Amino acid sequence: MKDKSAHAFEHLKGALHIKNAMQTPRIEKAVVNVGFGSTKDKKKIDLIAERLARITGQKPATRTAKKSIATYKTRTGDPLAYQITLRGNRMYDFLDRLVHISLPRTKDFRGLSRTIDEMGNYTLGIKEHTIFPETADEDLKDVFGLAITLVTTSKDANHTLALLEYLGFPLKKEKEEEKK
Repeated sequence: MKDKSAHAFEHLKGALHIKNAMQTPRIEKAVVNVGFGSTKDKKKIDLIAERLARITGQKPATRTAKKSIATYKTRTGDPLAYQITLRGNRMYDFLDRLVHISLPRTKDFRGLSRTIDEMGNYTLGIKEHTIFPETADEDLKDVFGLAITLVTTSKDANHTLALLEYLGFPLKKEKEEEKK
């Protein structure tokens, strides 16, 4: 995947009818988010951080509550989530493992959604972190989900979809997406 995105964008440039090679869409960064809420269980929070570090190869940054909300029993400064921003080779290695190893291990996997946000970015949700081979399968009691956002340089949803198809992401066909 790294070789495709770093070099030979000529095919993608021709398919999108782009004149300048610098206008071809690229993935700038991949952001991995895991929200665990206002959990008082420090062991579970540490376990999530350790597994995220193993999956991505990078230590997660803690995201805290900005406001106190009594209904959710949160106070300002309470840790609520972990976030990891991947760039460069580490990002391409992670995406390569995601596309070729982890997603095929997903139960009843039929392809990724073709929904792109208005900024040209793509977000996919994963229900169980156990699809990644770096995690130990013996501890199935603490399963958490994560969201992966791919920030691209494209300003158009069609260009982002063309980039993802070019990089080998297993997207659903258009007809299957229209049925839902």
